[in-house]
Amino acid sequence: QVQLVESGGGLVQAGGSLRLSCAASGRTFSNDAMGWFRQAPGKEREFVAAIWWSGGFTHYADSVKGRFTISGDNAKNTGYLQMNSLQPEDTAVYYCAAEPMAATRFLPSGSNSESYRYWGQGTQVTVSS
Repeated sequence: QVQLVESGGGLVQAGGSLRLSCAASGRTFSNDAMGWFRQAPGKEREFVAAIWWSGGFTHYADSVKGRFTISGDNAKNTGYLQMNSLQPEDTAVYYCAAEPMAATRFLPSGSNSESYRYWGQGTQVTVSS
């Protein structure tokens, strides 16, 4: 059974940084995509960033481009989301997700939450002004 467990969330002041982790068990990421999504109160879940594990291809939402970096550690079977220059509008519950995905599908599908079958429980990120 595949399990994804996020960690690293918390409270930070505007301009600060956090690094989220997504540890996977029950599956070794090979030709998988891993995505990070977030959901703020009263809003729909939105795409943040995605990585295609094998090739290291990455894709970011415009709102986080240049501030967030997604990466993965094959040896630890863990994905990361480094978040810098955090702003109050980044406050949300952050979820990681994973799904076997061909490279040719990554760009059209990696940012779509419906493409992912495996999800973590979420970690809260709160940015104070």
